[in-house]
Amino acid sequence: MQILDFPLWLRAAHFFNFLLLSLLIRSGFEILSAHPRFYWNDHCTPGSEWLKFTKKQRPKDRLWTASDEESSFPSAIALPGHENLGLGRHWHFLADFAWLLTGLVYVVMLFVTPEWRRLIPTSWQIVPDAWHAMLSYLSFHVVETPGAYNALQQLSYAAVIFLLAPFSIATGVAMSPAVAARFPWYIKIFHGRQGARSLHFLALCAFILFFIGHVTIVALHGFRRELALIVLGQTRNPHLTLALVVWLSGLTGIAAIHVVTTVCSRRRPRFIQKATQSITDPLRTLLFGHEISAQRYLPADISPYFWVNGRPPKEESYLAMARDQFANYNLKVTGLVDRPLCLTLAGLRAMPKQVQITKHCCIQGWSGIAEWGGVSLHHIVGLCHPLPTARYIVFYAFDNKSTSEPHAQGPGYFYGTIRLELAEDPQTILAYEMNGQTLPILHGAPLRLRVETQLGFTMVKYIRAIEFIEDYKTIGQGQGGWREDYQYFSQEAGI
Repeated sequence: MQILDFPLWLRAAHFFNFLLLSLLIRSGFEILSAHPRFYWNDHCTPGSEWLKFTKKQRPKDRLWTASDEESSFPSAIALPGHENLGLGRHWHFLADFAWLLTGLVYVVMLFVTPEWRRLIPTSWQIVPDAWHAMLSYLSFHVVETPGAYNALQQLSYAAVIFLLAPFSIATGVAMSPAVAARFPWYIKIFHGRQGARSLHFLALCAFILFFIGHVTIVALHGFRRELALIVLGQTRNPHLTLALVVWLSGLTGIAAIHVVTTVCSRRRPRFIQKATQSITDPLRTLLFGHEISAQRYLPADISPYFWVNGRPPKEESYLAMARDQFANYNLKVTGLVDRPLCLTLAGLRAMPKQVQITKHCCIQGWSGIAEWGGVSLHHIVGLCHPLPTARYIVFYAFDNKSTSEPHAQGPGYFYGTIRLELAEDPQTILAYEMNGQTLPILHGAPLRLRVETQLGFTMVKYIRAIEFIEDYKTIGQGQGGWREDYQYFSQEAGI
């Protein structure tokens, strides 16, 4: 009778781990393509990167925005490829949650069965034994330990499962703006958000190197015999041909999944957006959607360079106001409120002023620290008295994408929505100053939103009106914002 030395649950976990990691790597490359530079500082000053995957150079004779940094990675390496950051993030988070679930089931099963004895080192003798095993492999001698892993395998597998995987999770969580805002001390562990981003990338490189070494050792031990162990769990009289067929079938299935996810993302992006969001958005809201910002940076922390994202409005009505220092600016607050408001810029400046130094986390990957001055959105909410049916706040911008960025992925005026409870965050403000000066046009004058637990794209610039609503399904394309409508971002932006 054949002995199934490796149980089915372990072999299934091995398969799903490979599938999900491959999806994470490709979607991760899509995310990387939005800002293909790595830094060890959170200022992201051009030229301070330690690694970059772009040949683009910032010109000095014209405006160069963070959007201009985005590169088009081919679908062969990125999911779905070709500047689809929104969909890349959807796939990344879906695969991430599935990978975490797979890992949790694996660890639980590992310790409720005797399998942990095969993997967990129980003596320091494993270190010199692993060293000798490595020397043997380097001299092309196979280290055989029938029915078990040799010391090098045991040590490397345990390190990947209990050190590298948790490290990847920890650095990934550190890139959440909600976590960075609520627990500033946490991201300091990784030398800031950009340090966490760089370390997250290095963890990816470590996974790839492990995979190469793992496959190499399998080949050295006899590829088809090792396949029988991995695929069928058989150690005695293995069915080599059957193992090869099952293995090839599994690889074909994984390749088919990658093809289907890529093709569907390119041809039916809205379907993919809604399908993935239906799973990931509730989880993201639960884990990262209710944090309160506790950032307290010092003036010395302010970034010497702060990336511009997007180009300012070109509408003549806006340009005329800008030439007049926005003296005729009026902010209308309407919708599901007891008291509609019409506020001038002078009126906003006369309200209680709030100043805060916080970290801006862009969805593309860059960050920057600045001082913002303005009026608390909570104060505005208190003045207009929202009705009980109000659940969201819409911010409409002067920015007509049809004219400011005619080559952007969608037409019409920019807008964004946030959940009403985000207005209760003490650091959610309508900013009219930046770094002690009048808010520059490039950064959203005359008024921009700051929601310090969210990604930067939610912080609408060039605000012309605010509306309290029950649902955003009838606004624009019904996804909650211009970038959600046309670039398939998620309305939940806590990570």
